[in-house]
Amino acid sequence: MSAPEPLQILVIDDEKGTAEAIAESLERRGHACTIATSGKSGVAKLEQEPFDVVLTDLKMADLNGLEVVERSKQLQPDAEVFVITGFGDVKTAVEAMKRGASHYLQKPIDLAELRAVVENSAKRVGTLRELRRQLDEKFGFEGVVGNSPKMLRVLQLLKDYAPTPASVLILGENGTGKELAARALHTNGRRKNKPFVALNCAAMNENLLDDELFGHEDGAFTGAKGQRKGRFEHAHGGTLFLDEVGDMPLALQAKLLRALENGEVVRIGANDPVKVDVRIIAATNKDIQKEVESGRFRQDLYYRLKVGTIRLPPLREHREDIPQLVAHFLKEFAKRYGKSVPKVSPAVWKALEGYDWPGNVRELRNLLDSIMILDRDGELTPDDFPEDAGIKPHGSSSTPSSGPDHLIGRPLEEVERYYMEKALELTGSNREEAAKLLNISERTMYRKLQEWKKESDKKAEE
Repeated sequence: MSAPEPLQILVIDDEKGTAEAIAESLERRGHACTIATSGKSGVAKLEQEPFDVVLTDLKMADLNGLEVVERSKQLQPDAEVFVITGFGDVKTAVEAMKRGASHYLQKPIDLAELRAVVENSAKRVGTLRELRRQLDEKFGFEGVVGNSPKMLRVLQLLKDYAPTPASVLILGENGTGKELAARALHTNGRRKNKPFVALNCAAMNENLLDDELFGHEDGAFTGAKGQRKGRFEHAHGGTLFLDEVGDMPLALQAKLLRALENGEVVRIGANDPVKVDVRIIAATNKDIQKEVESGRFRQDLYYRLKVGTIRLPPLREHREDIPQLVAHFLKEFAKRYGKSVPKVSPAVWKALEGYDWPGNVRELRNLLDSIMILDRDGELTPDDFPEDAGIKPHGSSSTPSSGPDHLIGRPLEEVERYYMEKALELTGSNREEAAKLLNISERTMYRKLQEWKKESDKKAEE
């Protein structure tokens, strides 16, 4: 097994001697370290250079370490952030983890522990870096943002299907990015220099859809003046994207299937077929299997379309990608409007991460576009939200809190379980690291997990 790749590490500590000692220890392992001796200078470096890991002290004179954590996760959401704290300040370290830090280390720093933590990080960063290298540099899937397991699965499927001629069926709710995924398949495939033609099957009636797909001959029907090529012919050699294919009328489904099976289309009013070479990518927001079972969608067409299948998860199922999506969109809008990337206030983060996003990524993007326009002071606060925004950022939302506030008044065992599960999530299910994070023994954590598993199994049997 090859050694982990060297990391770009930013060390932020207003005690210069401590920062230099940390940097020297990590540089001996081959990592490249940059030192910042204040919180503000550390944030400035984050705005200018990419880093894999950020090590920051929590107590600094000019800028609170919690703010550094927040800015780190906003400016460079892929970077892992570790916080350094003095003895007896574990409460602040836990707050830092809630804001996105991956681990905390107590002063005086145990350099062996520091190196071990960073080496584990190097393995995770290396895996992510390699996947991103393959996907971004080789396949260039710009705009398909997310590092959650579900989005990495989507990216992997895009990579697998893109170079093939296979038909692909993309499933997902409105606003999840189905056309973006379809364009990624096209632009990273062998047909990228040929047309990408999109057609929304739900936007027109049966007769108009028939004409749009297959075209017509002169005089084929009232008002048909001159010959007209349909979308199939326009997409010849390239890709035809059929959006909301689940809404296509049954009669046209039969005609579409014939065109796909034979590789030819017949214009309305014509007798002779026209050969076409088209890759089909289809998408729908419906439960297509239920549509098949109910007889509203042809089973043979369903199987013909789903040679490959990609399900785009709703945003509520991968909330952990919200910080990265926010950073991506804010950079886009800052460039568009000639502004600096703004800071996001804790109240706004809480609102964004606690909302269900019925409109998915599209709703998030449109909201950020609006509040970016309204922002005047370089910090996004609840006052910047449009009046008609579905989110209630002032704490009056009926959405249950996703943070630990909901544990107030709950039994101690529920509180223990919440923090153990949170620690496992933060450490990638590494029990040893999670136990260290909570300052308990790994044996205690294992015993608790086994107890909860038995309880769950028992309830399942009942």
